[in-house]
Amino acid sequence: MAAPDRIYGGEMSPYSVKVRSYYRYKDIAHHWIVRNSDTQADYQKYAKLPIIPLVVTSDDEGIQDSTPIIERLEAAFPKPSIYPDDPISAFISTLVEEFGDEWGNKWMFHFRWAREVDQAACAGRIARTMMPAVDEEQHAGIAAQVRERMVGRVWFVGSNEQNAPQIEESFLEALEQLETHLDERAYLFGDRPAFGDFGLGPQIYEAWTDPTVGAIIEGRHPNVLAWIQRMCWPRVDGNFEPWSSLEPTLLPFLERHVGGLFMPWTLANAAALAAGDEDFSVELLGRTWTQKPQKYHAKSLKALREKYAAVAGNRALDSVLARVGCLDGLKG
Repeated sequence: MAAPDRIYGGEMSPYSVKVRSYYRYKDIAHHWIVRNSDTQADYQKYAKLPIIPLVVTSDDEGIQDSTPIIERLEAAFPKPSIYPDDPISAFISTLVEEFGDEWGNKWMFHFRWAREVDQAACAGRIARTMMPAVDEEQHAGIAAQVRERMVGRVWFVGSNEQNAPQIEESFLEALEQLETHLDERAYLFGDRPAFGDFGLGPQIYEAWTDPTVGAIIEGRHPNVLAWIQRMCWPRVDGNFEPWSSLEPTLLPFLERHVGGLFMPWTLANAAALAAGDEDFSVELLGRTWTQKPQKYHAKSLKALREKYAAVAGNRALDSVLARVGCLDGLKG
């Protein structure tokens, strides 16, 4: 019998939680291993990049990056599928997965480090995970170092004084829209999880574990709360829905956030990288967004365009993508 895969990750990493949730959904044998001072040496034997999650397969191969990990596993464990049969729903789910990874992370990371209450809580949790055996004085010192480092890194997701209001307002609006969409619906695309659930759910789940967003979600959004908790141990509770039944409540979310914010941002980011610019500005829903370009996202956009190219020619899908403001960007 092959040894179970090993997932080196962390409870405060949305990408780690994403991969773990997928393993649980597919009932794939695995060991969850917290990356900390006790496991760092083993982690470093396989990691090519200093990121989590790291999956070490039963063949003793280390693989990283949550989306390729899930896509690779899906090819090996196709049932139950995370891809809806409806071609529109299937690609929209892929688009939402990308959005969750790349824009949903802006929401989570900004709120985690924008306010003192969240900074203190999160730095303390990270410090205890990293060095579980230290005493309280040592823990306080490590937490202070973590806090200083992470607050200083918020620029990476575009969090700054100029962009902060738009990040926060868009997240609060998205929660309202998702609350409506998830009324009497277990997952984003019906009563079973899709690719998009695994991309977006863990980002919001992680935000919920922090004080500020946790209070907002628990006080105002019971459907969202039930969904993100359900995604910790997702299961098949029914069928995927056709796009026609999803469209009335999912389309407003797509128009506003995926097409209105994410797509023009990722195009501007890719253009800035191609031009070698140190920073860039782009108009997003009538506001100027400015930040340093993020190198990984150009690769991510290329992969998304390749996925679109594989299904291009579906007029009904193109009509939806045009309506939400994504078609031209996907065509390149």
